[in-house]
Amino acid sequence: METEEKIQELEAEETEENTEVELSAEQKIENFKKLGIKEGLLRVLIEQGFSKPTEIQEKTIPLVLEGKDIIGGAATGSGKTLAFGAGIVEKCNAEQLVQALVLVPTRELAEQVSRELRKFSKYKGLGITAVYGGVSINPQFEAIQEADVVVGTPGRILDHLERGSLKLKAIKILVLDETDRMLDMGFIEDVERIVAACNKFRQTMLFSATIPPEIARLARKYMSSPIEVNAESQVDPTKLKQAYYDVPDSLKFSLLAYLLKQEHKGLIMVFCNTQRNTDFVVKNLQSQGINAKAVHGGLSQDKRNKTMKLFHSKDVNVLVCTDVAARGLDIKGVSHVYNYDVPNELNNYVHRIGRTARAGADGIAITILASRDYDQFGRLLRTLGVEIERRELPDIQRVNLILDRPRGYDRDSRGFGGRDSRRNDRRRGGSSGGRFGRSSRPSSHGGSGGGYGLRRGGGAHRQNSKMQMRNSKRMWR
Repeated sequence: METEEKIQELEAEETEENTEVELSAEQKIENFKKLGIKEGLLRVLIEQGFSKPTEIQEKTIPLVLEGKDIIGGAATGSGKTLAFGAGIVEKCNAEQLVQALVLVPTRELAEQVSRELRKFSKYKGLGITAVYGGVSINPQFEAIQEADVVVGTPGRILDHLERGSLKLKAIKILVLDETDRMLDMGFIEDVERIVAACNKFRQTMLFSATIPPEIARLARKYMSSPIEVNAESQVDPTKLKQAYYDVPDSLKFSLLAYLLKQEHKGLIMVFCNTQRNTDFVVKNLQSQGINAKAVHGGLSQDKRNKTMKLFHSKDVNVLVCTDVAARGLDIKGVSHVYNYDVPNELNNYVHRIGRTARAGADGIAITILASRDYDQFGRLLRTLGVEIERRELPDIQRVNLILDRPRGYDRDSRGFGGRDSRRNDRRRGGSSGGRFGRSSRPSSHGGSGGGYGLRRGGGAHRQNSKMQMRNSKRMWR
């Protein structure tokens, strides 16, 4: 008798648990349904494991579905693809007629956005294609003829417009994604030419991590009474630690290899300023038994896609990349970011370190300084506002480097020159290698002379100073 009662008790508990799961699923649907999203996309979101809209989605989707022009202040990883994708799925039909155009700065982002939009339009049957340079243009002709939505980079979109293979007079929705990056890369003139070719009676959405004056001008010129929506960064500044090491020039790579060998969990991103430095670092990390792969504009698209798949699946845990190749990619689970080269622009530094400490996870960003980095790092410090801890140099041995000795190589490990160039995707050129400065060091008093705890060429590291920087709000936009 007791056994029967126990069975009934367990069955009752199981029924309660199942009811809770069902209610939980209903609540998930309701979270998105109240934004105005309809049945087909709701089904996809539940199938894909979405449970709660992000801040940018919650603020933007109702306005998008109303047909409003939007200026969205949101960084990579904020969920903005669904924010504008909801409008595309709702308003476009499977007609083999291009009704929506999404402009993005890089090939990888074009692939990523088109992949997400295909998922979102699963029950609408929209034809979605990605077009970008660096691959044959011929297969894109047929793909565009069958497309309802085109996601592309400015250079290749212009190529198709000039050839007459892409018509934009039926465009209902135009999206400019990562607009600040397109500005940085020198694409704005191309973007304006593309916008001018679009149907004037359209909905326009512009998403950007920052809104500099040039982008504000673009919005005033081409948008109709846009509504500005801002979302906080997905990066938790309380979870993100920043640190730097000051090393002798000859130990810069050796320190990177040593630190990477100490890490046994999470994904790691290492940033370089040039293609050559990226290849140099990867080749030497691999020689040290570290599972690293490179991503930069000089590699074929197929190779870059395969590398990203390996990184996402965690078959490779160290990704060495340039800013251009990595910008806009939504990569989850990054625990460490290393600046092997100090970035030449403030925005690049902010976007680099914003790769980690997401979704409540801890993260660390480490910059490795040699003498050539002092001037540029000092300039970055004077415009930011967060403490950076100076770490003592561990006891490391210099590793033997594999050197290709290409033109521009400097024997004392000062790096390589070169550009992260892209065929067809026109831009103003990559970051240069070489030294950031001569013998000067940034001053703790904000001047150009003196020092702030960095010793040229390394030596003993006994100072425990911390660096102060200004304007912290820009850090987490």
